[in-house]
Amino acid sequence: MALILLVLAAFSSLLLGVSDLGYARVLQEIWAQLTGGVSPLSSREAAILWYLRAPRVVLAALVGGALAISGAAFQGVFRNPLADPYLLGAAAGAGLGATIIVVTAPTWSIALPLAAFAGALGGVGLSWALSQSAGRSTATLLLAGVAVASFLTAVQTFVQQANIDTIQRVYSWMLGGLNTTGWREVLLTLPYITVTSVVLWLCARLLDVLAVGDEEAASLGIRPARVRFLVLGAASLATAAAVSVGGLIGFVGIVVPHIVRLLAGASYRVVLPLSLLGGATFLIVADEIARTVLAPAELPIGVITAFTGAPFFLLVLRMNRTR
Repeated sequence: MALILLVLAAFSSLLLGVSDLGYARVLQEIWAQLTGGVSPLSSREAAILWYLRAPRVVLAALVGGALAISGAAFQGVFRNPLADPYLLGAAAGAGLGATIIVVTAPTWSIALPLAAFAGALGGVGLSWALSQSAGRSTATLLLAGVAVASFLTAVQTFVQQANIDTIQRVYSWMLGGLNTTGWREVLLTLPYITVTSVVLWLCARLLDVLAVGDEEAASLGIRPARVRFLVLGAASLATAAAVSVGGLIGFVGIVVPHIVRLLAGASYRVVLPLSLLGGATFLIVADEIARTVLAPAELPIGVITAFTGAPFFLLVLRMNRTR
């Protein structure tokens, strides 16, 4: 069912745009590409479909899936359903990296996602290093993440205030967006998200064991610290890749795993793969809304996910109170 919803969302997003390609002709075009047949579209229409719409749909699926599966993994490691992929400073590091590029090299468009990627990994790495020096508990890692995120955000704010003319571009990036022409961003992130998603899926059984407790996991021959390091490393790498091309899109890593647990249970062997598919579907639909609600203008996709996430948490609180 999750895969069917993803396919339907992707196909509807391919149809969305100023140029009306028609669902029948789009289906014929896809079939022609698969079988080597004759395309029913003109060269201009084919370019719109394959170099504007299709890369955006795939990018939305990659970013949404990466954020959702990373959020589920973080929640498993910290045993906290409110943990999200930005917990260890990935968002703050990416924001600082992007800000520095916008200020110092505004014409280097290719450098912005690379700087955000490096900044996200740097933030997580700094949090991990601080936690290892102060004590190797999960609580220490969480506090280190909060401290690093606060520090990097302060540095970013200082850089912005010293270069006020760049604030609009920085905030536009931070609110999230999937503006892409061609397949460059997809090819940039696909290897990282694919490998890390496979690693997280392979760790699903270990996360189920960790949910019982460290002592029980150790009695079964599992090393909890090593599992946490592997899971957090993979989830942080996936988050960094997603943030580098999509900006700071919030709530995906919290809302989607919650919905999956409500519908399919708490086992990470189910939660992780369904979060990947659900996150992809969620962000494709959110992107469709962002493109149409103020058409021809476009809302930042982070605004749409925030509008979705806030009422969802109110609903969860109400359900817990009712129980």
